[in-house]
Amino acid sequence: MNAVKQHWPEYLIEATLLALFMLSACGFTIFLEHPASPGFRAIADPFVRRALIGLAMGATATGLIYSPIGRRSGAHFNPSVTLTYFRLGKIRRTDAAGYIVAQFIGGVGGVMIVMVLAGMLASAPSVRFAETRPAMGALGPALVAEFAISFLTMTAVLVASNIRSLAPFTGLICGILVACYVTFESPISGFSMNPARSFASAVGAWDWQFLWIYFVAPPLGMLAASEVYVRVRGARRVFCAKLNHSGRSRCIFQCDYRALQEG
Repeated sequence: MNAVKQHWPEYLIEATLLALFMLSACGFTIFLEHPASPGFRAIADPFVRRALIGLAMGATATGLIYSPIGRRSGAHFNPSVTLTYFRLGKIRRTDAAGYIVAQFIGGVGGVMIVMVLAGMLASAPSVRFAETRPAMGALGPALVAEFAISFLTMTAVLVASNIRSLAPFTGLICGILVACYVTFESPISGFSMNPARSFASAVGAWDWQFLWIYFVAPPLGMLAASEVYVRVRGARRVFCAKLNHSGRSRCIFQCDYRALQEG
C-alpha cells in the first residue's frame, strides 16, 4: 500500500496518457474515415488516408513519450510494455499492477470522452471508436502480425533505450514504428499492440468478438523480445523501465540509468 500512496501520480499519468492517445486515435479516424467529414471527402485514396492517420498516431505517441508527464511515468501506456519490464525486474509488482489498471481505466475514459464529444460520429461503421479488428477470415495472420509488431517494437525499445547514444531517440523510434504499422500492417490486424487500447475501443463499439487476439499476441510478442534480448545482451543491460529518461523527473523503477550515462 505504501507504493500506491507514494506512486499514485505516476498511475494517474499512465491513465491520462492512454486517454489522450484514444482521443487522438478516434479524432483522426473520424476526420479521415467518416463519410461526412471534410477530410474523407477531400482524400479519395484509402491508403493515403490510412497513412495520414499513421502519421498522426505516430506523432501522438512520440509527443506523449517526450511530454513532461511522459517523462515522469516512463510513458508505457501499454500493459504489454509494463508486463515486460516487470518480467525484466525493473518495476515492482504493486507498481506494475497500478500501471496496468490505470492504463485500462484511462483508455476507457478516453473513449467515454469521445462518446460525449462526438456522439454518433464515433460510432459510425467506418469509425467505431478506432476499433481494432482483423481482416475478414484472417485470424491466423492477425495473430502472427500482432506478435511480430510487438516483438519488433519491444526489441527496438530495449536496444535503443539501453545504448547511451540512442536512448534520447527511443520515443522517436516508437513513433516511426507506429506510423508504419498503421499504414502497412493495420489492414491485417487493425493494429493494436496494446490490450488496453483495444479494450477501450471494444467498450465503445460494444464488440468483443476478436478482443482475445489483442490480449494474447502483444504481451507474448513483447515478452519474447525481452527473452531474446536477455539471452543476447544480458539482464544487466536493461537499465530502466522508462522509455524517456530525460529531465529531472523522479523514477519509481529499479533504475540504473546513471550507469548507462556513465558508460
